[in-house]
Amino acid sequence: MAIHVQTRVNGQATEFLCEADASALDVLRDTLGLTGSKEGCNSGDCGACSVLLDGTLVCACLVLGAELEGRELLTIEGVAPPGGLHPVQQKLLEHNAMQCGICIPGIVVAAKALLDRDPDPDETTVRFALAGNLCRCTGYDKIIRAVLDAAAAMREGAGVRA
Repeated sequence: MAIHVQTRVNGQATEFLCEADASALDVLRDTLGLTGSKEGCNSGDCGACSVLLDGTLVCACLVLGAELEGRELLTIEGVAPPGGLHPVQQKLLEHNAMQCGICIPGIVVAAKALLDRDPDPDETTVRFALAGNLCRCTGYDKIIRAVLDAAAAMREGAGVRA
């Protein structure tokens, strides 16, 4: 039986029908066409499908689509301002901190969640905040440096749009 869900996705009122057992990740990718969140493990272990649900970082593969009713969801597609990049995205590019791209959407969302609550994290805090995001290509040093650099840019307002 299909369930009717009304929610907000990336700031836009959205409604859809989904099966009771459909994950939020399935709804995002298959129903709403938002394919930025990736399916890596489908068990909440890799972080590739990380999204913000009412401001809290969650793995979309572990949330049912029906649970989105009346909630606010932010995906990788909603992180950047129109026509620009979020500072985390910009610094990942500048630090050449990505390769295949599977993990990057989740890392960007997790880093945004961190910087929203802690604008001046130290390296240990960044590593802890991103610990749920697995990357098999780059290692993590460039990613950590990029997030620290994004935090500094955001604090300094160094011409990077938030």
